[in-house]
Amino acid sequence: MDLKILNPDVQAFINNSIAIEVSKLALQKNPFPDLDWIAILNQIEAKAKAKNKLPTWFNTPSIFYPSKISIEQTSSEKTADYKSKIVSGNSLIDLTGGFGVDDYYFAQQLKTVVHCEINTTLSTIVAHNFKQLAVQNMSCYAGDSAAILKKMHQKWDWIYIDPSRRNDAKGKVFMLQDCLPNVPENLDFYFENAPSILIKTAPLLDLSAGLLELKNVKTIHIIALENEVKELLWELHHHYNGEITLKTVNITKDKNETFDFVWNAKTQVPTFGLPQNYLYEPNSAVMKSGGFDEIGVFYNLKKLHKQSHLYTSEMIIDFPGRIFEIQKVIPYGKNDMKRNLENTKTNITTRNFPDSVESIRKKWKIKEGGNTYCFFTTTENNHKIVLICTKIK
Repeated sequence: MDLKILNPDVQAFINNSIAIEVSKLALQKNPFPDLDWIAILNQIEAKAKAKNKLPTWFNTPSIFYPSKISIEQTSSEKTADYKSKIVSGNSLIDLTGGFGVDDYYFAQQLKTVVHCEINTTLSTIVAHNFKQLAVQNMSCYAGDSAAILKKMHQKWDWIYIDPSRRNDAKGKVFMLQDCLPNVPENLDFYFENAPSILIKTAPLLDLSAGLLELKNVKTIHIIALENEVKELLWELHHHYNGEITLKTVNITKDKNETFDFVWNAKTQVPTFGLPQNYLYEPNSAVMKSGGFDEIGVFYNLKKLHKQSHLYTSEMIIDFPGRIFEIQKVIPYGKNDMKRNLENTKTNITTRNFPDSVESIRKKWKIKEGGNTYCFFTTTENNHKIVLICTKIK
């Protein structure tokens, strides 16, 4: 960490270069010969990536940035704020601190937060940034988190851990037992130090597979940001052995779309029916949860087909996902496609349909875009249909 990069003139140059492509800047002569040009370019590139993802850091003077990869891998402020509302009590220790975004928000909820980071340079950067951010209830420790946990020898209200999904021997991994540290192997040790554990995992991790590796899971949080699943959060409590709640949230500019249900609870089967006036497509967090029957029953909607995961109703309702008004329903056949959609411009989605979006566009010469949305799907009686819709939400 070269503190000379925090010189006001260097910082002014970095701020004025945010909008310029780094590849173009790299061809310029270094205006600060006593500083490493690559290091300056890294600050520019990393800060540019932080502009929308980490606005608090971006707008705070004299923030030092690690590599752009660290910025890409860190939580966004919006997801960090959500997870900070899960924890309670007085203290939390983060065993895999990284750039410290989650800990910044944990520190707003708890009296004491400890940031552990095995990378000494990154730990130094985070400690510097917390001072710039005026965080006073945070301590940074560099080194192996298990050793730090043993050395501190105290009880915590929460342990937070985001195990690395890059394994030196296996490359990029998704099973928890292959991540570093190995959380399933260390769970008993963690519970000796805290009654509650919050684990962040990759969105690709299968929920059933995660539950086979973990124990004492009370809640699984599925977090999407603008309809893209970003994180799975596993909330564990020592000795808990009850039902597991799935909490889905899609964080949008306007509001948080939420839907909760109990994992593997006996639920009613949704009713099936033909398209009515409105069509509903669950957001990505709900889709990841697998709560396809639960959402249909909860909102009293008719489902088009067991495998389609599209729902319909006569009257419009508020719903955690996209809502469309159905303008027309046509059979998927040559004559109807020629009359209604050939050589048009429309947005296409396929659900439980044999043809891909690409093949449909090519076959019927349909361009992408416009204000019309077409769903190619299958009804409960296995008829292939096209729903021609306008988007409401």
